[in-house]
Amino acid sequence: MENVTDETSNPFGMRINGGAAYGYGDANADFHFIGDSPARHGGATTGVPFTEAEAGRRLQSVLSEVGFAAEPYSDEPDLSNTFLSYVHPGVTDGEPADESYADQLRFLDAELRAINAHILFTVGDRAFRYALDNHTTQLGKLSADAAAHHAEQIRGRGFLVVPVKEPAAWTDADRDALLGTIRGLLASDYRQTKGVATTIG
Repeated sequence: MENVTDETSNPFGMRINGGAAYGYGDANADFHFIGDSPARHGGATTGVPFTEAEAGRRLQSVLSEVGFAAEPYSDEPDLSNTFLSYVHPGVTDGEPADESYADQLRFLDAELRAINAHILFTVGDRAFRYALDNHTTQLGKLSADAAAHHAEQIRGRGFLVVPVKEPAAWTDADRDALLGTIRGLLASDYRQTKGVATTIG
């Protein structure tokens, strides 16, 4: 496999006016976790997605348990085979406006193309809707409700999409379901999902 880059934080040199929680992790990853924004999932100060918030603590604990993160939580997590991104990486005062989300999607699109992961884990409704709209043929067939489809495997165009309920609202059963899905994928020949998804999605 070609090594994309060894850089961990903002490996593709994105530039956003003001602060941002740029993409972070293993840029050669097969597993790509996509959240909403620093306003919703944390990282406004650290510049790292899924930090400084309950969502990050809960998600990172799962990543640690399956071997993707070296420890249960860190503001600078040591990740392997996993990359973290936001639909809206820019730091805002409160929730970003819809037009700001639309403008910043280009950063996520660029990261997805560069990393070319096999599995997209979309955390929350907005990230799930983005994946349904852009990487599957399921928008209109499935509701863009991450909680309703939590930890399910949805075949897409070039990716397998796994919606993830808002971590701050997880029950123990939700956490176990996500762990089970990740472990099942790791035990499978998940790299086949690209070819399969392209023909079925």
